[in-house]
This record gives sequence, structure tokens and C-alpha cells, in this order.
Amino acid sequence: MKCRRCKAPAEVALPSHNTAFCRDCFALFFSGQVERAIRKHEMIAPGERVLVALSGGKDSLGLMLELARQGYDVAGLHVDLGIPGSSDAARAKVQGFCDKHGLHLRVVELAKEGLAIPDVKKYVKRPVCSACGKIKRHWFNRVALEDGYQVLATGHNLDDEVARLFANTLRWDAGYLSDQGPCLPAESGFARKIKPLYRLSEFETACHAFLNGIDIHSAPCPYSGGASFTHHKHLWADLEYHSPGSKIAFYDGFLKRGRPAFATQERESGGGELAPCERCGSPTSTGVCSVCRLAITVAERRAADPERQAGRAGIQTDQPSILEKD
Repeated sequence: MKCRRCKAPAEVALPSHNTAFCRDCFALFFSGQVERAIRKHEMIAPGERVLVALSGGKDSLGLMLELARQGYDVAGLHVDLGIPGSSDAARAKVQGFCDKHGLHLRVVELAKEGLAIPDVKKYVKRPVCSACGKIKRHWFNRVALEDGYQVLATGHNLDDEVARLFANTLRWDAGYLSDQGPCLPAESGFARKIKPLYRLSEFETACHAFLNGIDIHSAPCPYSGGASFTHHKHLWADLEYHSPGSKIAFYDGFLKRGRPAFATQERESGGGELAPCERCGSPTSTGVCSVCRLAITVAERRAADPERQAGRAGIQTDQPSILEKD
């Protein structure tokens, strides 16, 4: 197979585009897809500062590298989840990447904020993935505003967006469908949120990371087993295999025809008035935001945990708390 652009031997085959590229031409294709997404949705204006949420995976690190190469004023934010055996490895990959490319990085340690994910999992009665996602989004937005960034970029790729859209459509969740898209405008208390990789598949972002020698954190989160999001991705991967181009057609169709209808419906239904959280200043409609309420719950239940109290008193328990393990 030959490269569609230069006719050299191809290294990356893209059935969804009915084409293939050599290494250099694939880099041009990847860059062009990001540039097209930014231009089409007016994601970044000249002179704006961009904060990129970095997990350590192929998507976020690849996005950071591409935006920097395109000349944008970018910096990274990593939220250390405090998960033993996982978070340290992810943080090391992010730090190594930023050091290698001379990019600024800020790290938020959830353990210091009273919200280490093992504590949230143990003391809060809600799905840990849901709580973790809410906490990360809170800190992404909070740091963006506190540090003067106009734009918050995340590494969601086409597979991520299609799986999320599919799940929201199965539930006909009008609230989520109304704000799903590659660019959400800035509102009072919220930075503009963008997803410049939305036109690129998981395979394409993986090829980009590999061909650019990006050292990524690839181990799955130890708490993510059984998540429906993963099953939805598998369903769509099978559909894409048999019908190349289905993902982008589904997502583009929603942006053109579905999203405007849901956005209108959401505006008509209205919502609660937002005001700064009494504890952290983030926008909320409930006085104290949901993340601060999580932190309060974790603190109260940790203090009342009999296993922790026994440990402080030097009493041996049959099953040590996850919080006491080394």
C-alpha cells in the first residue's frame, strides 16, 4: 500500500478515510484535523492562553504536543488522583513529557485537598467514576480561571465523543445532549472548553503518539472495571470495522441536526441561578458546590471511621483500611 499523498510506502492505513499515509504525511493529516477542528468551531482566538488537562495518556499528551507545535500558548494541568500504584506512574509520565518539551506544568494533589479517590470510593455512596469525573472537571475549570487561562482543552477523541453521545442518546438525556460538542463557550464562572481531537479516532491518536515517541501511561485505572463507557466503545469499534466512517458520520450528524434541537429545548427549560460556592468560589446553584460537599462528606466519615480510630490507638484490626496500607 502506498501513501495517498506522496506515494511512498504507507505506514498508517485509515479505512474510515479510504486512504493510507507514510509517517510524514500522517503527521500532516493529524495536524490538519486538529487545525480544522479549531478553525471550524473557533476554539482558540489569537493571544489566548490554553490550559491542557493532562492524564498521561496518548490523547492528552499528543494534544499538548500538537498545540505547542502549532504555536499556541499552552500549559499543562495534571490532577494527581492519589490512587496507590497508579497515580504516581501517571504523574511521572506527565512530568517527564513536560520536562522533555519544555512545557509548563501545574499539579493538583487531591490527597492534599481531602479528596483522594481511594477515600472517595470508600466513604461516598456513589459510583466512583462519576465522582472522580466531577472532581477532575471541577479542578480543571478552577485552575483555568484562577491562573488566567481563557481556554481549557481536553484530549477527548472521536471514540470518546461517540461513546458518550451513544450513552446519552440511549437515555435520551436532554441535559447532557444539549451541551455535548467539541466547543462549549465561556460562561459566568466557566472557562471555554474545547476538544480539538474530536475528529481523530483512538487508533489515529495512538499512531500519533507512537510515531512521535511519546512515553505514555497506558495502564487502566484500577477502579474502572465494568464501566459501560468501555462496552459502548467496543460496540462502536465493531460497527466501524464493518462500516468504516460510521463514527464520524454519527457524530457530525448530531452536531449538524441533533445538537441545535436539544440546545433549544434546554434553553427553554431553563435552570437554577448560579452563584459562587461559599467554600471555594466555583459556580453552583446550591450554596456549597457538589465537590465541596464531597470533601465535607469524606472528612466527616474518615473522622468517624472505626478502623482509623483503632489504628490511631494502636489496636490491630483484622482487615486494614485501604487508607492505612503503604
